[in-house]
Amino acid sequence: MNFLDLHAQYQSIQKEIDKAIQTTIASSSFIMGPAVTELEEKIAGYCGTKYAVSLNSGSDALLASMKALDIGPNDEVIVPSYTYIASVETVLLADAKPVLVDIDPATFNIDPDCVESAITQKTKAMMPVHLYGQPAQMDIITEIAKKNNLLIIEDTAQAIGAEFNDKKAGSFGDTGCISFFPTKNLGAYGDGGMVVTNNQKIAEYIKAWRIHGQRKKYYTDFIGDSSRLDTLQAAILLVKLKYLDIWSKKRQDNAELYNSLLSHDAIVKPIIGSNRTHVFHQYTIRVKDKRDELREYLKKHDIPTMVYYPISQHEQKAYSHLGHKLGSLPHSEQAAKEALSLPNYPEMPEEDIHTVVKMIQQFFATQ
Repeated sequence: MNFLDLHAQYQSIQKEIDKAIQTTIASSSFIMGPAVTELEEKIAGYCGTKYAVSLNSGSDALLASMKALDIGPNDEVIVPSYTYIASVETVLLADAKPVLVDIDPATFNIDPDCVESAITQKTKAMMPVHLYGQPAQMDIITEIAKKNNLLIIEDTAQAIGAEFNDKKAGSFGDTGCISFFPTKNLGAYGDGGMVVTNNQKIAEYIKAWRIHGQRKKYYTDFIGDSSRLDTLQAAILLVKLKYLDIWSKKRQDNAELYNSLLSHDAIVKPIIGSNRTHVFHQYTIRVKDKRDELREYLKKHDIPTMVYYPISQHEQKAYSHLGHKLGSLPHSEQAAKEALSLPNYPEMPEEDIHTVVKMIQQFFATQ
């Protein structure tokens, strides 16, 4: 059994993918070719924003947002502790201070109440992370930002296509940051990322930032970076984008099947907040007791699982200087101990889901 089967996805669209690759190679336009501009236009349209700027990773999308919003020394950015390291790392790379806060235990997303209580005179921005494919509570978050004159950088790495109040994730903040890492719902065959925004100045800044701060070739206006999306990846993503909603629906159908079959007091199934659609980048349950033993049991029966994330960011050695103590963010720490992601991908056979659930039930029957 596979946790994710990218080969099966490739086989389903092989002719289109192969054609896109061959066309790009024949054109010899490998950097910033026409497919890049076309992808930016289509992603902006899909996300409901005016602009989209491609980059070479989701992490660079976060960092470019920091730079474009002039976030730097003496600035604080509020970030959930239960997230991937890039969310916090990019704040530090911008020479700003990440202020780590706790999550809503029901959705794994940043807790708006914790955001409000963490605001200081130095707070300049907040970064809601739409974890596992479900948007954070963006109505309250945008209200808090407006009331306190704060910027919003949405980490939409796992949630392209998800919606809050019928509006796409990534379109609420000053920027939305997308990852095209191969395992994402819309994944390239290498790395890639995108910033979506409704602000023309932000878009123009990032377009220059990704080419060493150059708005005109060889003329550097400010210190930037080299962060361009390959034309080949853009061509591949253009093919895949056509199928994204279909694939998201299949992930949601798989989640519904899991939900209908899973039933045990030790398991908490994914909870979807009100007014939201969940695209299930991961189908993540909570296992109240013996999470690691269950995982090992499933592994012995050839069922792969993943733990995202075994340690919250405030517990990382690299961030010890931030001064958090064990127990300071209890919901994040509990999630790290209980969360378990089960196989879920569009091409996944239904019988595999039945097998996963059967083995979970079998494990608890032996306890």
